[in-house]
Amino acid sequence: MALRPIIGLFLLTPLTNAYNQVHLSRTIAADYATLNSSVEGRLFKGVPLVLPCTTPDGGQSGRCKLIQEEYLEEVFRSNNPGAYVVSQWETCQATGEQCLLDYTNTSNLAPVTPPRECRLGSIPPYFIDVRSETDVQVAFEFSKNFQVPLVIKNTGHDYKGRSSAPGSLALWTHNLKDISYDSEFVPEGCSTPSAGVTLGAGVQWKDAYAFAESHNITLVGGSDRSVGAAGGWLQGGGHSMLSNTMGLGVDRALQFKVVTPDGQYRVANACQNEDLFFALRGGGGGTFGVVMESTILASPQVTLQTVVVSFNSTNDIALTRELWTTMTANALQWAEQGWGGSASTNIAIYINPKLDANEAAESMAPLIELGKKFQDANVEGALVITTTFESWGSFFDWFASSNVAINGVSLALVSRLIPKTSFATAESQAELVQGLMNTTAATPRTLILIDAPSSYPGDNTTSVTEAWRSSIYHVTAVSGWNWNATKDEKKQTYEMASASIDNLRRITPDAAYQNEADVYEPNHEVSFWGSNYQRLPEIKNKYDPLHLLDCWQCVGWQPSSSRFSCYL
Repeated sequence: MALRPIIGLFLLTPLTNAYNQVHLSRTIAADYATLNSSVEGRLFKGVPLVLPCTTPDGGQSGRCKLIQEEYLEEVFRSNNPGAYVVSQWETCQATGEQCLLDYTNTSNLAPVTPPRECRLGSIPPYFIDVRSETDVQVAFEFSKNFQVPLVIKNTGHDYKGRSSAPGSLALWTHNLKDISYDSEFVPEGCSTPSAGVTLGAGVQWKDAYAFAESHNITLVGGSDRSVGAAGGWLQGGGHSMLSNTMGLGVDRALQFKVVTPDGQYRVANACQNEDLFFALRGGGGGTFGVVMESTILASPQVTLQTVVVSFNSTNDIALTRELWTTMTANALQWAEQGWGGSASTNIAIYINPKLDANEAAESMAPLIELGKKFQDANVEGALVITTTFESWGSFFDWFASSNVAINGVSLALVSRLIPKTSFATAESQAELVQGLMNTTAATPRTLILIDAPSSYPGDNTTSVTEAWRSSIYHVTAVSGWNWNATKDEKKQTYEMASASIDNLRRITPDAAYQNEADVYEPNHEVSFWGSNYQRLPEIKNKYDPLHLLDCWQCVGWQPSSSRFSCYL
């Protein structure tokens, strides 16, 4: 989206009820005009992604046709300020105000044409296209003076709605795209060098990986192209298929440059503002400040041994049980040998940066033999792949070509960390497999992410729950709804997803990944942060005493805030 002409258009166009819930008096409008001047004309009004399809020419416009074609595409959504990867965060779920297409038929414009209205929902009515720390400092001052809630948005790849809020001012960090590499990076105030890559807050993993490939290095990151590398992913923990042997994202953070709500532009690392560094390494995004850039550890390029076993059917219970039984029976030794990966009901993908091809084949013999057994039994589409990728980037390009997160759909996501004790005996393994099968029976999609840092002990200086270190699996499940779901149906979907993960909650300690957890996660302070939570509220109050930053189930959140009025 080309912003500058659009910015000018929306600053001159009066707000209308068709797409904006906020009615501004002349005085407040003048205050926003002053704010726009303070950020060099980069204040613009938020609008729904689908708004161009509601104009008189409707579906005949080129912009509308592009939106219909790309409605479910992750990078397209991440490039549009008013779009979110999970579409209910564009809506006000409590009132039904929204502007969504039918994700099963995006050519159908009935959901946004009369008598239905295209409404702003929970999309912030104003955004600042952030280009410098000064923009953020101005926004904090504006928020303090006028009690306007703030949200931080980069890509909108957020499952808990923390980057949208009705009546808010959004800090859009998406255009902070600078990347640089220093083979001897020294955090400010420190003396020990490390190879590091510095990422602007708007850099996405697709760009970071391409940069890493061009410099023959490895960056440990997420498995979706559109996810931001320096924002909520990193600050919430940041898991990867490489995390078993190379750590979580927070384990590899070397330095943050951040504007805190008191207006200060700070450097946080192991040698200065250490408490803030601790909080930013797992305390959650959108909570302690606005990160402008992050420097993360760069490792030498790794060769990945890869094993894939798959079959066509996604609902053959017997085949899924056999696959997951083999996985759980071998999970402890595979974790010790360096395997990470991803699995669902009909596929298991494992990668290893430590073993050579012969060692990998020997280690994975039980899974390979299972795949061959499926082939011998003529299971439809049974496939066994053993191959080598010369780098994480080359593996990611292959993986991302056919494994993409759900985009443009409203959904409830839940998660659970599965500890090593669940794999310790035949009885505990059987209990886990049954829990996984029950979860799958209750939701359309279950993923087993083998991405816990089970072989990477860390240094006890991050704020994520310590349960990450004693876990092997991170399991997620989702249930969704379409544009015309009722309020009760949405509630029921959240409840159904939560009930599905109860099958694993009952047999595991309280531990979940905050970025992919149940929106209504019970006991969330313990689940997300464990014993580390004790320090986090004090740090929050030190740097944000007025609570200018707040988000759903974040450290120090205030559930009665009007910014949460669209939650159910």
